[in-house]
Amino acid sequence: MNKIIRTFLIALVLSACTNTSQLVRDTSTYSSWIVNALKSEGYKVDYSLNSLKEIDRFFEENSKNGKIVSDGLLSEDLGARMFGIGSYIGEVIRINAGGEWVGDDADPEGEINIQFKLTNGTVTWPMQRAMKRLLNGSEDSIYGYGYYLITVASKS
Repeated sequence: MNKIIRTFLIALVLSACTNTSQLVRDTSTYSSWIVNALKSEGYKVDYSLNSLKEIDRFFEENSKNGKIVSDGLLSEDLGARMFGIGSYIGEVIRINAGGEWVGDDADPEGEINIQFKLTNGTVTWPMQRAMKRLLNGSEDSIYGYGYYLITVASKS
């Protein structure tokens, strides 16, 4: 094969492999980061469905009535920590039910609007769910959300 054509094809394949949005790539990085941070604080997070109960516990301990506890773990770097928690929620769903992240780097609110699409086409918004959990409390349970998506929605 001609060296120029071969180089072009390699470049094309590599660009297709890296054509994932930066937001999508960030979900893996932030999920790993938040797992390490949560583990260092004693939370048992292991990407299992049951570990989402630990995320609910985290919110119970670090927020009250939709407000951040002043000396809690959300009192600093709120945006990054919430993106990390949303990323973790989506990764739990991905690992246990399958699917993929869909992000739009051109969206000025992409960190909030990033979607997770289950293999059956169901679209979810883990970052928005994390925000609702913070604001609304246990009525927007993360475990309940994950349980439904992993055991019900992904099977339909």
